[in-house]
Amino acid sequence: MSRVNILVIDDESDLVELLKYNLAKEGYNVEFAFNGFDGIKIAEVVKPDIIILDLMLPDINGYEVCKRIKQDSRLPGVSVIFLSAKQEEVDKILGFEAGAEDYIIKPFSINELLARIRAILKRIHPVKTDIDNKQNAISGGYMFKNISVNISKHSVTVKDIEIKLSPIEFKILIFLMTYAGDVFSREKLLDNVWGNNSFVEPRTVDVHIRRLRSNIEIDESVKFIETVRGVGYKFIDEKI
Repeated sequence: MSRVNILVIDDESDLVELLKYNLAKEGYNVEFAFNGFDGIKIAEVVKPDIIILDLMLPDINGYEVCKRIKQDSRLPGVSVIFLSAKQEEVDKILGFEAGAEDYIIKPFSINELLARIRAILKRIHPVKTDIDNKQNAISGGYMFKNISVNISKHSVTVKDIEIKLSPIEFKILIFLMTYAGDVFSREKLLDNVWGNNSFVEPRTVDVHIRRLRSNIEIDESVKFIETVRGVGYKFIDEKI
């Protein structure tokens, strides 16, 4: 696998230098920008695997930067980690709703940041698991109602319309489809989708499920994911 590209977007020069040093020491290629607009331009050129993004930037806020990056067809699959001194739950939820994969509160430990980066990279380049083997045994794809998924091509279509999902949304969808009809708690989804080494909070599952639903349930009369009150979530088992 080629070296991982990481883009740091933060206006604190001392913090940027600290991150550049520690990330380079881990073997990552590191680029940086001190404001949001420059960060977006650099991202379009270097095509980073991960963006470490400050929330409070001098030109536009990190939420807007994240949204623009996630909507850019030239930057498929980029994972965003927010760094912010804001620690209210609403700030985290807004970060995840903007499309981020993780949210870290300042001040933070470099070792924790590195661990979270490794957790994201495992999701981007997963090791083969029993779930992977089961998926491969089903001819590399699924079809439920009017949704079609091709695992090898990482593509999803609903009513013949191609749907763009983040890596996490795609993995949640595949996991739930693999075990369609079974109910999984937030904790089970965290273990199976994010992995045991993830620092993601259970509430984050709700945010990603909500985003996934908004992306794939484009026909209001057709529902794919059901909330089982007090238990968790399941993919509605009506295979065609």
